[in-house]
Amino acid sequence: MDLLQHRRGRVATLVIDRAARANAIDLATAQALSHAFDALDADDDVWAIVLTGAGERVFCAGMDLRAVEAGQAAAINGVPGGFAGLVRRELSKPVIAAVNGAALGGGFEIALACDLVVAARNARFGLPEVTRGLIAASGGLVRLPHRLPPALALELILCGDPIDAERAAALGLVNRVVDENHALDAALELADRIVANGPLAVRASKRLALRSLVAGEPAAWGLNDELAAAVGASADAAEGAAAAAERRPPRWTGS
Repeated sequence: MDLLQHRRGRVATLVIDRAARANAIDLATAQALSHAFDALDADDDVWAIVLTGAGERVFCAGMDLRAVEAGQAAAINGVPGGFAGLVRRELSKPVIAAVNGAALGGGFEIALACDLVVAARNARFGLPEVTRGLIAASGGLVRLPHRLPPALALELILCGDPIDAERAAALGLVNRVVDENHALDAALELADRIVANGPLAVRASKRLALRSLVAGEPAAWGLNDELAAAVGASADAAEGAAAAAERRPPRWTGS
């Protein structure tokens, strides 16, 4: 099995388990990831998702070149959700990448598709596609210019040189940099902090924040008012107020 799943409370963890192939994505792994994201986003008992790679050297090396040679590239990119079942998907729940090593090419594009990123100090990030006469077609050229000033994004895109975890953090591409072998633990801790909050509020906040980046402020205000009314009328909102008044932890139900 090239994809492992673990569950701890409200947090689900997906592990790309292909360390011998640098956790590169072949068709079977792409399909497994796509099915897993479908199931987890529909599962009311899951409030956050952590994605990582097996081993201590590579988060994900992108698409498996053996699969490309076998003519699987189009099929791998064509699974529901796009490459890795993620890069063209809008998940309602927060997704945290635990980058335990190199995240180059498609691996970096997977990390860019996640909402938060925790990186080990040995992690590296980059889009080397131009050095191979290709373009980063799984979201790198779409997302990176939104995340960085244009000149910095274009330097990474046009030169193809990798950056280390500290530089990625300084540029705002990484939320936490931790010691080697601790990326997953730190990502799980971050996920635990998120799932301690009201799940309806978390999902609505993610949806509105990301929509405002695409649609702009005027269009986002309409969605803001719609979501504020829906969440404000929920049982969780009433429970949050009651818990604060009674000085106790809230008991969220997601309703």
